[in-house]
Amino acid sequence: MRELPANQLDPRIKNVWRINDAIWIVVVFLCSSAPFALMALADPEPWMFAVLAGEGIAFAALLILFVVVLPPIRYLRWRYELSPEYLDIARGIVWRKRFIIPFIRVQNTDTKQGPVMRAFGLSSVTVSTAAGAHEIPGLDAAAADALRDRAAELARLAREDV
Repeated sequence: MRELPANQLDPRIKNVWRINDAIWIVVVFLCSSAPFALMALADPEPWMFAVLAGEGIAFAALLILFVVVLPPIRYLRWRYELSPEYLDIARGIVWRKRFIIPFIRVQNTDTKQGPVMRAFGLSSVTVSTAAGAHEIPGLDAAAADALRDRAAELARLAREDV
């Protein structure tokens, strides 16, 4: 079995993941608890407060899990490496995935930034093939541009060799 790829993501990606996950958890909690809270205000029933208490416990547990526990583990498991022949990506906590993408198959490379990533000065690089797209999130913006350009150049050279 191959060794894990050498490069890790920028450590600031952990904060991006925390913020994105916290936003989603809060939105889901508000959407799921608002109807019960409104019903409890209009016609209080004991079971409504039990449901709200259960949702509050689930909210706190999910917040702790996704904001405190998972980002460092997720960061340690995310790795990538660019070689002249292929891009190697390894990721996953429970279900670990390993992608070897030969540059002969690469169709295009892109970078993208969302508002949270932009605030931290990070970007994602996407390498697309006919089979799908593979994203490397959380790279410094300059490093992401350099990786995108290098991958595009290696893909061009691989196509010329055929």
